[in-house]
Amino acid sequence: MDKALINEVMDSGKRVVRRGRTSLEDVHQMLRDGSCSVLSLDIFDTVLWRRVPRPTDLFAVLGRRLVSEGAIPSWVDAATFRRMRIVAEADSRERRGDLGPEVSLFDIWREMPTAIMLRGDIDFYVEAEIAEEYRTLVPDLDIAAIIDTAHAHSIPIILVSDTYFLQEHLDRFLDQPGLEPLKSARFFRSHEHGVDKADGLWKIVVKALGVLPGQIVHIGDNKRPDVTVPGKLGVRTVHFTRIGERYEPILRRERSPLEPFGPCAPRLDLTQGDFGITSLRAKLIEDAQLDEVAPDVACAWRYGASVLGPVLTGFAEWAARRAHEEGTSVLWCPMREGEMLSTLINNAALRHGLDVTAKPVWLSRHLTSVAALGVVDQDSIHTFMRRRHGMTIGGLLGILQLRPGDVPALSARLGTVLDNGIIADDVATALTESPALRNRIATTATATRERLLAHLRSVGALESGEITLVDLGWGATIQSQLATALELAGIEIKPAGLYLATDTRSTKVALRGLRLEGYLGSAGEPAEIVGPLVRSPEVLEQGVSSLCGSLLDFTPEGEPILAPIAGSASQIHARAALHEGVHSFQNEWLRYASEFSDWPAFDGGEVVQLGNILASSIISPIADEAAVFGAWEHEDNFGSDLVSHVVPADLLPAVPYLSPGDLGDLLMRDSFWPQVLAATDPKLAAAAEAVNSGAVPAEVFEPDVTDAETVLRYRTGDGKWHDGPKVPLRINRNGLSFARLNFEAFDATDISLAIPGCPALVRVDWIEATVTSGGHRLPEPLRWEHPGDFSGLVYAESTWLGGNLVEFHAPHSALWLPLAARAGAPVSTAAVTIAFAVLPQSLSGLQHRPPSGPRLARLTARAKEEYRAGGPLALAAGVARIVTRAGGPPPPPKEDDDDDDK
Repeated sequence: MDKALINEVMDSGKRVVRRGRTSLEDVHQMLRDGSCSVLSLDIFDTVLWRRVPRPTDLFAVLGRRLVSEGAIPSWVDAATFRRMRIVAEADSRERRGDLGPEVSLFDIWREMPTAIMLRGDIDFYVEAEIAEEYRTLVPDLDIAAIIDTAHAHSIPIILVSDTYFLQEHLDRFLDQPGLEPLKSARFFRSHEHGVDKADGLWKIVVKALGVLPGQIVHIGDNKRPDVTVPGKLGVRTVHFTRIGERYEPILRRERSPLEPFGPCAPRLDLTQGDFGITSLRAKLIEDAQLDEVAPDVACAWRYGASVLGPVLTGFAEWAARRAHEEGTSVLWCPMREGEMLSTLINNAALRHGLDVTAKPVWLSRHLTSVAALGVVDQDSIHTFMRRRHGMTIGGLLGILQLRPGDVPALSARLGTVLDNGIIADDVATALTESPALRNRIATTATATRERLLAHLRSVGALESGEITLVDLGWGATIQSQLATALELAGIEIKPAGLYLATDTRSTKVALRGLRLEGYLGSAGEPAEIVGPLVRSPEVLEQGVSSLCGSLLDFTPEGEPILAPIAGSASQIHARAALHEGVHSFQNEWLRYASEFSDWPAFDGGEVVQLGNILASSIISPIADEAAVFGAWEHEDNFGSDLVSHVVPADLLPAVPYLSPGDLGDLLMRDSFWPQVLAATDPKLAAAAEAVNSGAVPAEVFEPDVTDAETVLRYRTGDGKWHDGPKVPLRINRNGLSFARLNFEAFDATDISLAIPGCPALVRVDWIEATVTSGGHRLPEPLRWEHPGDFSGLVYAESTWLGGNLVEFHAPHSALWLPLAARAGAPVSTAAVTIAFAVLPQSLSGLQHRPPSGPRLARLTARAKEEYRAGGPLALAAGVARIVTRAGGPPPPPKEDDDDDDK
């Protein structure tokens, strides 16, 4: 990566996205230079906005309070009361008839059933609603600044509102900090004049003011009554958009706060409001000058401001509060996430007056795992290796500071990938079979531990006798390994951990007696939040990590040694924008908190809402998010230099074949973020969303065949067959099917694929196998897609019909792929992908069978395969088998039979 580019992006004095609405800046100038005579303002969602997601959600808050006060029966829950209040208003307007649709709040409450009004007095309920409105209303600080400018330049202010509130109610609502100039403002209320803004109120306003329409500047949020209608009269208008096209898709995927995301989603209890999260995010997104930057930068900034910003702001406040409650004065945030997390926590602690300071510290899974190596035996070395995906023997020796000549048994296999348990066992045996090697490894672990401790001492982490880590979490691996390293060093400190969320692996850490807590979830619960987050954490991890390389080691003095930064220039810019979006949300949150003494603090009630915001962004990424984040590079960061893409290129051609259930079957190594893969096809994304939400059962994408599965078996060098993975057979909206099957073996030579797992006609569009053979991953996958590729295969109780068509006669019918022959050596691991179309047939076998493919083409292709696999002798033996079997039916498959050709 170009250092100049990195320095430019990391320059804290530069902002990626400008903030502030140009239209409001223009209004300030017009007020200062006297180019308008009257400032006109809408009230709700302009001068004031509510700390609830939708205006009508206020009724849910009110309903819960009335139940708690015994003013309405307990059977009227919040959602029911909300709907009743909405319908009562509609009925009241309809009942007015020739008197016009404008009603008062008293009129609306007269439509509510008296049976639920246990207090009997309508005045009580009207006052209760007014009080609840006041509690949730917040002045918009940017509009308040406009009001100050108008007041400073003696520009008259009017308020024009479609409302059922009386003047005394509005006066009460507007009695807020920063809105003092409005006490002398003139009001035009729809209820007062019997007509709303869209149907005549504006004509009344212009006539009453006695000025030319062009001398009025009006700011409002509703397009027709605040912009279109007054604009036709000549009034100059500013559309103060509250929720625009950039924000609507985000709210849609999060669903209504009173309607859960799906059957497994948490029910969001927002009967105390939403802390202003919805409106504050809307304000941020609409204020941002996103049209001035590249689309990927705009997308990343928006994700930071609308998703990660609120989540991490809540997390920071929780961490600061928990530290204060436990008497912990310093929190340690492991890098690379530590820089952002410590800044957010320090901002939160300062806001709440807490004596808590957060500091970054350099720690990593990789370095702490080396430092935690105490007992050097075969099991510990095997575990050490298997935690690292893509590690080679040479890379392992480098980590353990061993030269190839130190381990002669491994010196010829330095490029072998340790992706197989059997290979890992053999390597662990070679590394631990002599006392000298065990001592060398122990010495390396001790030296690494000392360098780690030198760093902890240099930053002051060992001074207080306690270490509390704050990190994103998942398995609490760093905390556990650090605890072991400190114990081996004789330091009596048990690290604690405060995490965004932890999965089930953290249970083992808790069983060690180490304190750890999760904010959004702990030990994998609630699964509907923690599950998606732990399954696909890439954008969150990169969205929090500093723009620097991963930790490789420490100098003897404890200074961190970092790897180069991964990612393209566009990825670096987008990550910087995402970081900026996060800080923008917290800054806006703290700006309002500092202005209003009753601004709500996160107290735990926000957790489910924030969890839903984050989880829904992972489950249902918007198309532009999928395009941006799917192209990002992912670093392994665990001792290897493995870098891959969030969405692997090899799966993109398979998208038309995928069903929603297939996304769930994909392993982490198949795709780090399956939903981003789905988002590349709007129809697949919609189908996945429908299944996730419970609108459509998953069985819609399953064939009407009992227990049909695609099954893989593999044969090893000793001629024995072994059971491999299997996945359910599905037929998607395109009538297509997909299977991804991963297996590992020491010396696999062939695999059999029972593709449909039932009697069926199958069109096999392509089969691809990404394999590790001879200790090395082949640079290109093995592929079968042309008629010639299929004509030479072995078919067990199945028939090649020509081209890429195959008839499978029974559930166990299969075709065989000669992996070793194609790869040039036995295979240790493979990921096999099959894209196909299936037409299930009757289990009775009574249906008409189509003729098999041309026999000459079949024999020629089989001969080529025999020759490729074993040369002239194998070719001769194969011809003999073919001749012997030419006159009879295909024999049943046998585990030790090396050929079942017909």
